Amino acid sequence: MKKNIYGILRGKFLVSDDSFKNWRIIIFISVLAIIMIASSHSADQKVYEIARLKNEVKEFRSAFVDGRSKLMRLKMESSIINKLAVKGIKISEIPPKKIKVKSLN
Repeated sequence: MKKNIYGILRGKFLVSDDSFKNWRIIIFISVLAIIMIASSHSADQKVYEIARLKNEVKEFRSAFVDGRSKLMRLKMESSIINKLAVKGIKISEIPPKKIKVKSLN
């Protein structure tokens, strides 16, 4: 038992005659570990990108709502009347009449 543990610690299984199968397993495990680390980094990058995009969507949505509310305030009849009153234009007392055009055909 001590001889086996001492042999593993000294690395005899890597330099013995039948060490080729041991090297294949070690290389295979190393490649799998590298692939796992790369996959983990890729997943982390995607998580950060998703979080950044969610924050950006929230900002755009709030800017849209803010712009829409400003537009609604600007389109209100009272707002338009006040802005035109400064220029001396008043609201008409007589309602507009609809003009109908008859075609000659």
